[in-house]
This record gives sequence, C-alpha cells and structure tokens, in this order.
Amino acid sequence: ITTMIRHIATHLRLALIIGIASAAFYYAQAQSVEQDQRMIERIFVQSLSDDSAYDWLRYLTQNIGGRLSGSVQAEQAVAYTYEQLKSLKLDRVEKQPVMVPKWVRGPKEYAYFETEPGKTTNVPVCALGGSIATPGLGIKADVIEVKGLSGLAELSDEQVKGKIVFFNEPMDPKLIETFSAYGKAGSQRTSGPAAAARKGAVAVIVRSLNLALDDYPHTGVTQYGDLPKKQWIPAAAISTNAAELLSSVLQLNPKTKFYLKQASENRGEVLSHNVIGEIKGSEFPDEIITIGGHLDSWDLGSGAHDDGAGCVQSMGVLALFKQLGYQPKRTIRAVMFMNEENGLKGGMEYAAQAVKKGEKHVMALESDAGGFTPRGFGFTAQDTQWAQIKSWSSLFEPYLIDSFKRGGGGADIGPLAPHYPKMVLAGLKPDSQRYFVHHHAANDTFEHINKRELDLGTAAMASLIYLFDQYGVQP
Repeated sequence: ITTMIRHIATHLRLALIIGIASAAFYYAQAQSVEQDQRMIERIFVQSLSDDSAYDWLRYLTQNIGGRLSGSVQAEQAVAYTYEQLKSLKLDRVEKQPVMVPKWVRGPKEYAYFETEPGKTTNVPVCALGGSIATPGLGIKADVIEVKGLSGLAELSDEQVKGKIVFFNEPMDPKLIETFSAYGKAGSQRTSGPAAAARKGAVAVIVRSLNLALDDYPHTGVTQYGDLPKKQWIPAAAISTNAAELLSSVLQLNPKTKFYLKQASENRGEVLSHNVIGEIKGSEFPDEIITIGGHLDSWDLGSGAHDDGAGCVQSMGVLALFKQLGYQPKRTIRAVMFMNEENGLKGGMEYAAQAVKKGEKHVMALESDAGGFTPRGFGFTAQDTQWAQIKSWSSLFEPYLIDSFKRGGGGADIGPLAPHYPKMVLAGLKPDSQRYFVHHHAANDTFEHINKRELDLGTAAMASLIYLFDQYGVQP
C-alpha cells in the first residue's frame, strides 16, 4: 500500500509539474500573441498617418517620370532614392554598381492597316523592349493572324515567309488570378518575335497583355535568344481595341496589309546602380532580411504601379521602424533593384555580391504587383517554415490581408534562391484585377495610385518583416 501511495504521489507531482509548465507555456504564448497584435496595430496606425511613401512616389513619377534602364531618368531615380534613404539616418546606405542594357525607343512609332490601296486605318502601337528598328521607310506586308505560339507552330515556313505575324491570343478573362492569365498569354510577346523570325516573318505585332479593351498599347520585353542578329525582326504591340478591329478586318479581307515604322535600338551596356539601405540587427546582425522593388520602369508611363509603388513601400518599412523606435534583432535591408524589366541585372548582381561577401540571407520579400489594396502574401518555403508562417495569418485578419498562399517571391529576389536553399521568399499580393490595365502602358501614372491602398501595403510588409525578425526562420 505504501509503495502504491508513493507511486500515486509521484504521478500527481509529475502531472502538477506538467500542468504548471503547460500553463506557463500557453500564458507566454498568449502574451506573445498579444504583444504582436499591439505592435502590428502600431505599424498600421503609423503607416496610415504618414505621407512619406506617397510623397516619394509622387516625386519619382511626376518629377522624374519613366525610368527605363540605362536612361538619364533611371540615374536620377538612383540619386533621389539614395538621398531619401540617407535622410532616414540608417546604419548603411549604398549605391551598388551594376551594368545594365541600354535600349532606346526613339521617335514615336507609327502603324496602320490597309484594306485596299490608299484606304488605311491608324492603330495605337509601341515597340517591344529590346526590339530592333524597322527600315527607315518602315515595313508594309501581308499580315497573318495566329493565336499564340501554338498557333504559329501550326503554320509552315512558306505560309509565314515575308509576312507580318499578328499574335492575337488574349489574356484569359476566366482566370481570377490575373497573373496566371498574364503568364499564359505572355509567351507570344517574349518569344513570339524570335519564333516568327525563324519561319521567315519580316515583323511581328502582338496584342497588348491587357484584360481591358482600350486604346493603350502595352510594351514589355522580347527576347531573341540565340537567334543570329542578322535574323532579328522588328516587334511591336498594338492596343486591345486595335487587335479586335484588325482581327475582324482580316476575317473579311485576308489580303489586308499592315504598316509599321519604329526606330528603336539596343546600345549595349552602361553603368547603373542598385540602391541599398539597411538597419543593422541588434542580436543577429549576420542574418539578413531583404525587402525590395525595382526602380526601373518602362518609358511609356511613369512606373507608378510597376514598380515605383514597391520601391517606396520597401523604403517605407525602414521609415516605419525608425519612426516607431523599433530596433530589429536581424539586419533589415531595403533594395531598389535596377533593370528588372529588360534584363534582371540588378537582382543577379545583388545575389552575386551576397555570395561573394559570404552573407547569410534568411528571408526576402518583394513588392512588384502594384500599389492596389493588399490581400496577403505568397510564400516559397519549406514545410516546417510554412507551418510557422501560416500561424501568423490570423494576425492580419483585422486588416483583411490574411490570404497566405504557398508559392511566391519576386523576380529580383529570385536569384538569391539557388544560393540560399533554406531562405524564405515572399511576395506582397495586392488585388490584381486592375493591375494589367496599367501594366507597361502610358496610363501607369501617379493619379492611378490610392494613398490608403499604398500605405496599407507598406504596413502589411512591415508587419510581416517584424514577425520574421522576432521569431526568425525555421531551419
């Protein structure tokens, strides 16, 4: 009996110890959640009360304008953001040299289609980034319509030779995820001109990647790959309204001709810079968390959504931490990448320098999907990391930014991934339904940015970075 009593007493003591430990754990956990809620609330209140990001974007877009890689405007943007980061009194601000391609659009492009001699209809047109010029007097030829690269593949070389190929695959309106629709139709722009050239085409025109029907042509990069330069052909985009009209006309009159004149040219590489600012970590300074957007933009508009918004939001995260007196445990680094649009040289150089210096990158977040209302984040992470990340989504519910999905990152932070296989990559996910109305077009301008939406995105990014800084990244 005595032994039994001792045994029961031992079990009771053990149960009591476990109970006390469990209670202490859950109490500490509750305290931690409450602390995080308070901090995130402070971040949102401060962001929504501050004008910094909006004012920076106003200057970038209205005083500098479109920031085509290698242009004077791009270098003005480098100088401006460098000075603004210096004014935040960060621990380090740097201009990181990087060689970038310099492509020049030249005088305004001109295009029309001709249904019979002398009967022409002008169409809104713009050269694709990286395209060569037409001959000085332009090109006029029969035009043949195809639905994307698959449609071109169905034609023989004889059917294409000497003609202008008209790629007319629209973005799929049935896809709620507009970036999926963009990716599905985008190959005709990036790879279409080279594929058409291999079949003997003399030029290419592409339906703009835009879910709306309007008169804005949308540019974007095209790549000739390993095609010999002597085989390169001019490539341009026409507006969605023009594409609809041309398609209808071709059905009535297959002998319709198309005329294109543009003077774009590639001028090799020139020196530019990534702009970097950071707050040094107090406990784990060697662990680096990178946030960023790309400073370059296409030249038709002023790059407000793509990607001035992402740059000023990234700068805004550092500004918020300074304003709130928050000293991060880990090093928080904001990077304004150069040359995302037509080369990704900034992202590749940043990764190369990180590896060369032996830096330890644990997490990276990019904002490059516009300045619209944030809905959540996409993450590329391992299973153990995802479990931790997913547990944070409830903290974002009061702000309606709690859509956490697997799969995400950004073009500029992507080059880090092969060198840091355990790092987490994340991308801010704003509501994208209107994004491609402005993407790469003349209407990507400051007046289409809503300050409150922009500031909500800044706060969401800062809140996520705060959590990663507090709790680290699971191995």
